Amino acid sequence: MDFKNCSPWFKLSVLFMFFSLKFHLSLAADRITATQPLSGDQTIVSAKSFFELGFHRPGNLSNYYICMWYHQSRVSQKTVVWVANREIPISDRFSSELRISDGNLVLFNESKVPIWSTKLNSNASTSVEAVLGDDGNLILNGSGSSVPLWQSFDHPADTWLPGAKIGLNKITGEPTRLISWKNKEDPTPGLFSLELDPNGTSQYYILWNMSKIFWTSGTWNGQIFSLVPEMRLNYIYNFSYFSNASENYFTYSLYNNSLISRFVMDVGGQIQQMSWLLPANQWNLFWNQPRVQCEVYAYCGAFGSCNAKSQPFCNCLTGFDPKLVDEWNSEVYSGGCTRKTNLQCGNSSLVNGKRDKFMASPSMELPANSQVLNVGTSQECESNCLSNCSCTAYAFDNSNSNCSIWIGDLLNLRQLADGDPSGKTLYVRLAASEFSSSKSNKGVVIGAVVGSVVLVVLIGFVLFVILRRKRTIRPGKVVEGSLVAYGYRDLQNATKNFSEKLGGGGFGSVFKGMLPDSSVIAVKKLESISQGEKQFRTEVSTIGTIQHVNLVRLRGFCSEGTRKLLVYDYMSNGSLDSHLFCERSSNVLDWNARYNVALGTARGLTYLHEKCRDCIIHCDIKPENILLDSEFCPKVADFGLAKLVGRDFSRVLTTMRGTRGYLAPEWISGVAITAKADVYSYGMMLFEIISGRRNSEQSEDGTVKFFPSWVARQITEGGDVLSLLDPRLEGNADQDELTRVCKIACWCIQDDETQRPSMGQVVQILEGVLNVNLPPIPRSLQVFVENQDT
Repeated sequence: MDFKNCSPWFKLSVLFMFFSLKFHLSLAADRITATQPLSGDQTIVSAKSFFELGFHRPGNLSNYYICMWYHQSRVSQKTVVWVANREIPISDRFSSELRISDGNLVLFNESKVPIWSTKLNSNASTSVEAVLGDDGNLILNGSGSSVPLWQSFDHPADTWLPGAKIGLNKITGEPTRLISWKNKEDPTPGLFSLELDPNGTSQYYILWNMSKIFWTSGTWNGQIFSLVPEMRLNYIYNFSYFSNASENYFTYSLYNNSLISRFVMDVGGQIQQMSWLLPANQWNLFWNQPRVQCEVYAYCGAFGSCNAKSQPFCNCLTGFDPKLVDEWNSEVYSGGCTRKTNLQCGNSSLVNGKRDKFMASPSMELPANSQVLNVGTSQECESNCLSNCSCTAYAFDNSNSNCSIWIGDLLNLRQLADGDPSGKTLYVRLAASEFSSSKSNKGVVIGAVVGSVVLVVLIGFVLFVILRRKRTIRPGKVVEGSLVAYGYRDLQNATKNFSEKLGGGGFGSVFKGMLPDSSVIAVKKLESISQGEKQFRTEVSTIGTIQHVNLVRLRGFCSEGTRKLLVYDYMSNGSLDSHLFCERSSNVLDWNARYNVALGTARGLTYLHEKCRDCIIHCDIKPENILLDSEFCPKVADFGLAKLVGRDFSRVLTTMRGTRGYLAPEWISGVAITAKADVYSYGMMLFEIISGRRNSEQSEDGTVKFFPSWVARQITEGGDVLSLLDPRLEGNADQDELTRVCKIACWCIQDDETQRPSMGQVVQILEGVLNVNLPPIPRSLQVFVENQDT
């Protein structure tokens, strides 16, 4: 093509495209200078393309912010790690500009008004530049000085990156803290924050509304936080604590720089450790505190109740609705609940002569900040609260005639299980219209008579339907071998509409049921199954062909659209955790039963790893997934489900309570998971079989000790192994067997998976066929052994 003969307009358009392209490429550099500002869709990228900075809209609203996120070549999901103008967004990114002005980095909005700045006392605008580093630190540099004038690491948002610091300026008293977002789409500072103790001790606090401390890490002893013993700091993180005349602060680095990991102060009030997993291309929640979501102060907001046994965790009290429905639906509950009907108290006249009443909420953990009144009866307690228009609830303890009332919003309400001895009845004030009422006695009589007739007819109809359905419950269709395909309605009837829940976890909830032949079954309703019908049936058929005396037998399945259910044999003695961690002595397993559980579980895993056509990695070995039949024979449950869930398994791991204490170190490193990950989890479970308590459970003296480190010390130093045994067994155990199990457990949790035995070798050791040598102390336990007594 002859460029000389082209039209002038074509030449002009080509020149325009050339200069536009050149201008855009110049902004792909890693810095903002006096002559190179940032606007519109332009971004700067760190030298090795780790991080990117520019204008970003986090949610569906029209607000834009100056944000920093991982470069797409490193993390495929756009993940924001820092926000500059958290409190003052802009609406037009093309008319706004981030530039150097009077020696500062300044954000000007669409009206050319400065809304955010680094706030330095300087006017050397021509010699200052902002550079984005590969560590995620935005640094403002001045000419002739190696010390940054300003850096984003000193002003974090909700994310703590390696190399950044969280601390306290002793001179100004100002903390460097993490503050959660307001919600998942709004980076405005939220209710929860993580900061160093302002009194100067080396411990972290999580606070609600910058005022209420509800979690502490415990003090730093040079290696670990005293109340977070499960953190294997010398394996993943290198934490450092610095204290001098001007500041105290923590910082950390990663031993393996190829890992991508961050700490986040989440909108739900938990500090979370997130790691990027390859090749799944997902963030995995590996650790969080507080462990139980309901331990977050005021997690459900005002007049919201938190129940750790339900999903979702939060529910509004009777007579209340979510205040911010959109946030509530997106699982952000801190906005709380608002009354459906305003109270009558304080009005000049009562509506229809009615007064406010109280609704009983049983089995509640009472909120704090109550006022105690000196009254003698429950009626007097109620009357005192009713006469005070600011009183929103009361509780009366009959054992000591203690009357407690609450003024204003009710915060930090927790719903406990029925029968929990610590549960109390809270009486919540509601408008009279929230209670049902009748107009006259005549209406009551007529309603009762008519209602009774209707009720009898309905009961007869329901019984007829139930009996008819029961007679027509299909036995199911055998599809392959002994595997049966059930209809959803058949399983719904067999479980009495899923009324008797046996338990639940990351894969779904389990319900007890009975088939027409009177055989008892356990039905698992699967969650997060995204596979197609054909692939699901193929995988289930594979699981159905796997049969072993130490594996829970899959009897059948149901697959109707999004409804995916699995049908198993029912195990009458429940799961292993109910016998290890129980308080009733009648449920405690003796040593012989525990040894047989360890051996049977090892045999079941050996079959999955070595005897099946394809190696099946369980991925979630823990006491909750070891079931016991009527003869206390152990059966491994939930095998094969990780493959059914597929790409969503990382999300499932975050919901499985207690799972992270059993996960092998390679889960956080992002390397391929092998059968040795199950070996690690099995080893962690062995420690709990020995001790009868969780590995990181608080001791009687109030300290939190990591039990595996105690075992490692006793084994390597030739200590008394019987001292490791569950005290409820009173030393009644075969010492050789106990020593053998302790050694196996230590071998199973070696950091290097190649040093761990196979499950087949574990079986041979437990059977006495192979001898077991003295294990080395795992590198990840050395810190605990060295500091067990500090």
